Amino acid sequence: MRIEETLARELGISQAQARGAVALLDEGKTVPFIARYRKEQTGSLDDQTLRALETRLGALRGLEKRAAEIRAALDAQGALTKELSAGLDAASSLAELEDLYRPFRPKRRTRASVARERGLEPLAAQLLLQRRDASPGRMAAQFLGAELPDVEAVLAGARDILAEQFANDASLRGALREQNRRTARMETRAAKEGDSVYRMYYDFSEPLRSLPAHRILAVNRGEREGWLRVSVQMDGAAAERELFRRFVRGDGECARQVRLAAQDAWQRLIAPALERELRRELTERAEEAGVREFSRNLRQLLMQPPVKGRVTLGVDPGYRTGCKLAVVDAGGKVLDAGVAYFTLPAHEKQRARAEETLRGMIGDYGVTAVAIGNGTASRESEAFIAKLLRTLPERVEYAVVNEAGASVYSASALGAKELPELDVTLRGAVAIARRLQDPLAELVKIDPKSIGVGQYQHDLKDAQLGAALDGVVESCVSAVGVELSTASAALLEHVAGIGPQLAKNIVEYREAHGFSSRAELKKVPKLGPRAFEQCAGFLRLRDGAQPLDASGVHPESYAAARTVMERLGCGAEKLRGGAPRALLQRAAEYGEARLAEEAGVGLPTLRDILRELVQPGRDPREDLPPVLLRSDVLSMEDLRPGMELQGTVRNVIDFGAFVDIGVHQDALVHISRMARRFIRHPSEVVKLGDVVRVWVLDVDAQRGRISLTMLPPEGASDSV
Repeated sequence: MRIEETLARELGISQAQARGAVALLDEGKTVPFIARYRKEQTGSLDDQTLRALETRLGALRGLEKRAAEIRAALDAQGALTKELSAGLDAASSLAELEDLYRPFRPKRRTRASVARERGLEPLAAQLLLQRRDASPGRMAAQFLGAELPDVEAVLAGARDILAEQFANDASLRGALREQNRRTARMETRAAKEGDSVYRMYYDFSEPLRSLPAHRILAVNRGEREGWLRVSVQMDGAAAERELFRRFVRGDGECARQVRLAAQDAWQRLIAPALERELRRELTERAEEAGVREFSRNLRQLLMQPPVKGRVTLGVDPGYRTGCKLAVVDAGGKVLDAGVAYFTLPAHEKQRARAEETLRGMIGDYGVTAVAIGNGTASRESEAFIAKLLRTLPERVEYAVVNEAGASVYSASALGAKELPELDVTLRGAVAIARRLQDPLAELVKIDPKSIGVGQYQHDLKDAQLGAALDGVVESCVSAVGVELSTASAALLEHVAGIGPQLAKNIVEYREAHGFSSRAELKKVPKLGPRAFEQCAGFLRLRDGAQPLDASGVHPESYAAARTVMERLGCGAEKLRGGAPRALLQRAAEYGEARLAEEAGVGLPTLRDILRELVQPGRDPREDLPPVLLRSDVLSMEDLRPGMELQGTVRNVIDFGAFVDIGVHQDALVHISRMARRFIRHPSEVVKLGDVVRVWVLDVDAQRGRISLTMLPPEGASDSV
């Protein structure tokens, strides 16, 4: 119950919602399935909240497990008291648990342990009493011996015991940790001479509490690469005052020994450990923010609207080896492929032949869209193609496509299997064309970490990043749905409840037998009842015998859907293209509560069924702004301050967003230039794939940098 209370408090949901979600996760249900088909049990929690809950649930259970381990260890030592037990119950972080266990943890040999071996613990206890009439020297004289030849050596050993005792005080460490979270600063200095990308950090200082994630990760990388020396500057005087307040009484000779021990505890034991802790906390905070950033951008990239129904020419730009070309039909099938040379001055004689090749491909196959990769030679390719398109009798438009990871796909086993007849160099052009047609279906074929939509993703923990990104892909695939009759194994394996082996089995069964209904999935080897329950609702069969198979209605709700149609006078034959929207009005007049009760489902499920009856298998990407297709090109020399442009958001990071405005170099809109109100993060204003109106602020041609603003200049309209 405590875990459910914590989840409810932290996520801003009710305990009933937390309890329902935890129970379903414990049953092995997937997040997309719970979010879509178990809304009654969770109070309609969305998939992002459920993923956050799943992650936090794992952390809290890990905390619970560690508390149990510490409790058992303390019990075995005979050290488990009521106070310690209560402290373990109340601990809300791993640091608090470890603070409580610190005094009892098996230790390596320390100065304090050596002093205890020499019998100085009674002297340390006497000093801590701090009697004004006691003489530390006289008390220490009783412990002189071969190993302790003088009074100072004896007193130093006793102080070592006290220093370790103070340093192990859980309450003190917690207070100092919290104090320095608020007041400590990170300072960085140059570790060696020379210019580098870390120049701004050669003499830098900022409070820990305000350090943004991208800065933490940049500093960490600069330190690893040997360019920076990094330290956490803590208020030592304030820390020592806290130690004195807790442990020092009066100003007698014994109290002065305790004061020295307290200073040693801070300087030698607590401060170095606390600096490591704070650095670790900063890094974990930055990594979590980096994973969220990457996940958010990946979700937006995968959910970009497809450019459907267009025969597309994909262009993978290059210099010396030429530009690879591929024409694919509206369904992504390869029609033609080749190479043309037009990006280098040395290609002047070959440009006429390249133009002829491109004209031929566009005319022969009815190409209406061109997808140009944004990598090497993209600018030259765009200029050549834009000029060519202006001379064509038919309207053909182009878009610059993020080609990150296309080369990974080209050289992969999957690329070779899907396009065995094409050379590896030409597969990239096919991938670029298909990315314009359906970004989701194509991008799932490569490792999400190969897609450049985050910041410092190579500095993040692979396991943490991989799990988050896999969840994003699964969520997006489930939201859009997958056509069972045509989907690749690469796409199918990201459907909830299906992994790589089941995806392979589904494709093999389809090739051998085909699918006439969702129910036939049960015949696929290794696809049992649990997997069928999880995946069936996300798979579509548009030409199957059962009209509901083309919708997002789960097979478990078919009987309920038939009851709904019967009560509302809607025949199954009307579902092929979707029932009339008047069905929703009829449901309202009939009474949704009454209809849900008669169908045997909850209100959330009823409403989902009604939406699916009206728009079976609706693609949520269709509600987004369409891809910005261009017919002309700009160069950096064409840009002037104040110029108004439209652009596509390519990447969103902590300090702003990069926007493609039709120039080879993406331009930056700083967070301060995004809105007239205060915003904490650019994602409050824009998301990846958004088409935005911008104005040029500054052009630095020498450094290849363009600064934009989304704030209309004086006299311009605020409406977009």
